[in-house]
Amino acid sequence: MIISIIGGTRGLGYWIARFLRKEGFRVIITGRDHEAGRSAAARIGAEYCPANVRAASLADVVVVSVPIDVTPDVLREVAPHVRAGGLLMDVTSVKEEPARVMERFIARGAHYIPAHPMFGPRVSSLEGQVVVLTPTRDNPWLEDVIRFLEERKARVIVTDPSTHDRMMSVVQVLTHFAYISIAATLEAEGVDIRESRKFASPIYNLMIDTIARIVAQNPYLAYSIQTHNTYGQEMRDSFLRTAARLNDMLRDGLMDDFVSGMSLAAKNIDDVEASLGRSDKAIDALNHDLIVLRDSVGQEIGLRHIYSGKVHVGVLESVTPDYAILRSGKRVMKLKISNITVLSEDELRRWKVENLDLRVYDVSAVFPESVDPGVIERMVGLLDCVVEVEVVDVYRGPQIPHDHFSLTLRVKVFDRECYEEILKVLKGIGASIR
Repeated sequence: MIISIIGGTRGLGYWIARFLRKEGFRVIITGRDHEAGRSAAARIGAEYCPANVRAASLADVVVVSVPIDVTPDVLREVAPHVRAGGLLMDVTSVKEEPARVMERFIARGAHYIPAHPMFGPRVSSLEGQVVVLTPTRDNPWLEDVIRFLEERKARVIVTDPSTHDRMMSVVQVLTHFAYISIAATLEAEGVDIRESRKFASPIYNLMIDTIARIVAQNPYLAYSIQTHNTYGQEMRDSFLRTAARLNDMLRDGLMDDFVSGMSLAAKNIDDVEASLGRSDKAIDALNHDLIVLRDSVGQEIGLRHIYSGKVHVGVLESVTPDYAILRSGKRVMKLKISNITVLSEDELRRWKVENLDLRVYDVSAVFPESVDPGVIERMVGLLDCVVEVEVVDVYRGPQIPHDHFSLTLRVKVFDRECYEEILKVLKGIGASIR
């Protein structure tokens, strides 16, 4: 299957293109900067096409991933050229206008599904992510798209464009506006965020991290999300009226009114206990890796970067609230804790097996006849540093004492130190090393 990503050279479009290439699809990407487009395509094994119409005409599925304000124009450009039986999708944050444009300009015999992935290009997979689909007519592609997403553990919501946009006026417009307003207030008041964290509870730090995630996004995208949602201004006006009313209550000493308003707001939060539980888990997750790191100082550890996926393995030298200092040979790395996860023992072992040059040694030792060679093989195999072990020889002969035998094990290990450890273990149980 051929999938064309219009605007696939960066941002979410590039993420989608890279993801689909990993899934085995033939992917074509377009972009305004031809040099950047060819470079992006080469990095992920896709094809670059300099013309949107050409890319659309070649594909079975066309995905438009461009800024919100130009999405209608790009849809008008490519929709008439989607092949019969093909599918056109967009991935912008509003759905009413794209749906109207696709319905009007889609080629005869082609189909369309306006979509909204509720995540950005920083995520590592579809697992746990929400994708909203807003089909406006019967569509033979719909079940296949849902199945594809759900098989990759995404959560799929199917609704209509109007319901989507009204809900996004809450989920995106209102919350982003409130977070940006808080961040702008902190900046206007000259608040030192790093200093404020020293005085704060974990929930404050979690809130600041959430705000940072919003204000760190493309400000032009944030502006477009606010202004292109039909219901956005209504929601912002309601927020400002409510904030002003609460502020008046505090200024005028209307405690009962404030308490009543806050209580009503709490009751409207679907399940407060469940919300508290989820936030507690989030706070625990923030603290967990730091605790594990502090307990691992001086030990070998594996750390995975949550965005690049790169794994660093070495001895953990020290830990601060913000950084982990890892030594790998002569190289010392300073890794930001917020950007890494700690590998479990099984994950670290699997990484070492897959990435290190393993060493093979033959170990020969003499045992009494009463010893079972299979037991020795299994015992050596239990050592953490041993990848594989097998009995390659059992010898009885002139050089071996009466009522004894020589056992040779072939072991595959991570390093020379592991070989030395095996010898130490065998000597510890009374064996004579040959």
